[in-house]
Amino acid sequence: MTRLVVVGASLAGLRAVEAARRTGFEGEIVLVGREPALPYDRPPLSKRYLVGEAEVDFYKTEEEIRDGLGVDLRLGVAATGLRPGDHVLETDAGELAYDRLILATGASPRMLPGVPDLDGIVTLRNLEDSDDLRRRIRPGSHVIVLGAGFIGSEIASTARKLGAHATVVEGAPVPLVRAVGDVVGAALAELHPRAGTPLRLSTTISAFHGIDGRLASVELSTGETIPADVVVIGIGASPATSWLDGSGIVLDERDGGVRCDATLRTSLPDVWAAGDIVHWPNAVYGRTMRLENWTNASDQGMRAGANAADPDRALPFETVPYFWSDWYERRIQFVGIAAGEVEYVSGAPGDDRFVAVFIDDDRVVGAATLDEPRKIMKLRGLISRRAGRAAVLDLVQPQLVTKE
Repeated sequence: MTRLVVVGASLAGLRAVEAARRTGFEGEIVLVGREPALPYDRPPLSKRYLVGEAEVDFYKTEEEIRDGLGVDLRLGVAATGLRPGDHVLETDAGELAYDRLILATGASPRMLPGVPDLDGIVTLRNLEDSDDLRRRIRPGSHVIVLGAGFIGSEIASTARKLGAHATVVEGAPVPLVRAVGDVVGAALAELHPRAGTPLRLSTTISAFHGIDGRLASVELSTGETIPADVVVIGIGASPATSWLDGSGIVLDERDGGVRCDATLRTSLPDVWAAGDIVHWPNAVYGRTMRLENWTNASDQGMRAGANAADPDRALPFETVPYFWSDWYERRIQFVGIAAGEVEYVSGAPGDDRFVAVFIDDDRVVGAATLDEPRKIMKLRGLISRRAGRAAVLDLVQPQLVTKE
């Protein structure tokens, strides 16, 4: 009987398992996950769960995974190595043979070098991290968020909601440039001061100061020293692939992500990958991408699972990226890529709502919206159809047009 092993029991891994069964795979499936918890929804960890407005949202019960999907579920088990010549996955619980393998190990938070061992310096990636941060953020506490990306901004927003004093420190002059471009990035950055949250751009933390082993304050590169009960380091994440060193799988030289073909197959014929770790050629844009968002993990997991279940009928994975974020009761949504010129086809950067589109050679390749949830999926459809600027103007009545 063919055995499919999926490494990573989060969204991408679970979707791969579900898709393999839907495709008709009747062999054995083993799902291995480092965390002891069942697969759960991660976006609320920096928002509604962190603020105490929601409980953990597990995607499926253990019974549904084990009995409903016929999966050998092994939680609390970390992958430690791969011997493709033997078709063996090495784990901290022993060796596991496979016939086909899907890698979905996600990403790990980046840390600053030289950070002192002080209680109060944390990262946020998993449920345990969120529980820890939830205990630390109290009314009146001083929370410093290093990194004005989406996760960091969500944490700052949540801290303010909990009655804490939050300050966001960002090393770049404009945050989120890689994700949404400099024009939209600057507009989103203004949401912090508009909500009363200090934002220090082009600034880093030069020193951490503690008392009796606990964080007490931080010194900024500007020379300013501010009190700090908690510092959340949110400077991005790196593909969790160090355990693949020496396996023969080709990794990207820039970040260690797994390089795949259009069908999400790795450099090894019996191994596929999905989620945050994957670099693959996206035919919608004719370029290689690596995406870190919920939608991609879900969709890519399904395609990898189907392709691994039936390799002879493997299909390429093509997508118009989509992600969202919530700050200060505001909904930010983005589709596509941030390339070309920016036009605000509805609203303006300082408005309470806006629609900005990215146009490259008259083709709409991306769109960013603030509190315009009904328009975003229509924009995604236009982008997938390779629509031009005129189609967007027909969809969104222009109020103000400004160019980058």
